[in-house]
Amino acid sequence: MYRFSNTVIGFLNLFTLLASIPIIGAGLWMARSSITCENFLQTPLLVIGFVVLVVSLAGFIGACFHVACALWLYLVVMLFLIAALMGLTIFGFGVTSKGGGVEVPGRVYKEYHLQDYSPWLRKRIQDPRYWSTIRSCILGSKTCEKLASWTPLDYMQRDMSPIQSGCCKPPTACTYNMAAMMMTQDPDCYRWNNAPNLLCYECDSCKAGVLEDIRGNWHKLSVLTVTMLVLLIGIYSIGCCAFRNTKRAETDYPYGENRMTKVRPRWDYHCWRWLHDRREQLY
Repeated sequence: MYRFSNTVIGFLNLFTLLASIPIIGAGLWMARSSITCENFLQTPLLVIGFVVLVVSLAGFIGACFHVACALWLYLVVMLFLIAALMGLTIFGFGVTSKGGGVEVPGRVYKEYHLQDYSPWLRKRIQDPRYWSTIRSCILGSKTCEKLASWTPLDYMQRDMSPIQSGCCKPPTACTYNMAAMMMTQDPDCYRWNNAPNLLCYECDSCKAGVLEDIRGNWHKLSVLTVTMLVLLIGIYSIGCCAFRNTKRAETDYPYGENRMTKVRPRWDYHCWRWLHDRREQLY
């Protein structure tokens, strides 16, 4: 079983090393795209890809070639990566615990209200620069054009995505006859405009629909981070065994037959030597 953990961690890191290449490639491809929402993921993808690449390379070299300093670097970075993933998972569940749609009587789709979401998400989505980028992204995706051919019956029977429900139509409760104009309505009713490049893109319901979409994606990401967290903890444990084996290989005390020349005595050598000399003197 000597060096079994080194072999296992070598293969595991070779696999993650190869897996980091398409992650980095996807991030670079997204960096060249300026008309889709995918450019929001380019920075996380590139960061994750390069971190996985560097950590896997250090672990692979350290485990397969018994380089103790590379394995030490691998374990330190892996520890920080595990802590970061754990913090991200807890934070993700915390900020996405609130939210969800509200049933609309007589409709299949749901509607969303900005005040139902966490303060951190609301502050983020209400930043004018951030919202301007998201608005351009939604316009470029032509999400609302899919509803242009809908009939009134379609609005009664068909479902919508959160972004379509919030950005492509006014709130269902809005009425636009003369009598209703004298009544107090949802502020989004007055923000609605029939122009294809305006619609309800400045409505709070549109921002809430975007947050609901982010909330759903973040829940999926949290499941992935939990899985990755368990995997990284397992690899980290094997890495500790590989580091211990590598350190033993540099001293006079490896497992099995000693096939190396002594470089330096182990930390307890002088203590045992002194006890042995004292015993010789007594007997």
